[in-house]
Amino acid sequence: MIHVETQRYNKNLRAEDQVICDRLAQVINQQLPEAENKVWHAHPVWFLDGNPIVGYSKLKNEVRLLFWSGQSFDETGLQPEGKFKAAEARYTAADQLNETDLIRWLAKARDIQWDYKNIVRRKGHLERLK
Repeated sequence: MIHVETQRYNKNLRAEDQVICDRLAQVINQQLPEAENKVWHAHPVWFLDGNPIVGYSKLKNEVRLLFWSGQSFDETGLQPEGKFKAAEARYTAADQLNETDLIRWLAKARDIQWDYKNIVRRKGHLERLK
C-alpha cells in the first residue's frame, strides 16, 4: 500500500501530474515491497536499509523520477543529475512513462547502491554498497 503521506503529496498535484505520480508509486511499491516509503525533504522517497534509492518530485513543468545511484545503471533513458551518482527521467505526460524501463531501473536500484546514508559522515565521499 502506498504511504499516506505519498498519497497526500500526489493528491495535491494537478490531474496529469497526479496520474504520473500515482503510477510511479504503484510500480515502485510493487517492485520494491521491502522498501520504506516516506515523504523526505518534501518529496516521496523509497529507502532500503535507510539508504535513499528512488523518489520523485514535481518540478515546474514536469515530474522528475530520481534514482540516487542511477548513473551506475548504464541506462540511456536516465540522465545524470547533480555531482554525485544520481540520474533522472522526466515526464510531462503519463504516456511517456515506459513501465518496462521503470521495472528494469528499479531492479538495478536494488542491486546497485551507493551509500548516501553516510555521505555526511564521510564528508561527501560515496562508497559502493552493492
